[in-house]
Amino acid sequence: MRDVACPVAVHLDGVPRRIAAFEHPQAGLQIVKGGVRPDERPDQAAARELFEETGLETRAAVYLGHSDDIVDQQRWHFTLCRLAGPLRDQWQHLCADDGGHLLRCFWVPLDQPLPTGFAPQYDRALHWMRAAL
Repeated sequence: MRDVACPVAVHLDGVPRRIAAFEHPQAGLQIVKGGVRPDERPDQAAARELFEETGLETRAAVYLGHSDDIVDQQRWHFTLCRLAGPLRDQWQHLCADDGGHLLRCFWVPLDQPLPTGFAPQYDRALHWMRAAL
């Protein structure tokens, strides 16, 4: 089973609750997530992935738990990431993965259905986050 870190990066203003998301030029709309390295704890991987994919910095990370029901053969680990401000509503971030991609980053409401274009696993992940928070 593959371990996946998923930061629950909630916008600082708190109302409405919003989490970080991005549009990958080849893979479409996503919430932040990525593999846990052998030498990492899931909370460390979540903070790293958040920075790599959005440029957002984590000031504190609290592990929330995991789910084996998001994607088959994957264990998703969820970590609440307290962010450093200030935060913008939309921004671009150059992600170094796969030779470099310019990602369009934005916030999506945590307590509403995801906009059209997100894959079903992200709906399952948001459902888990809502229940945990």
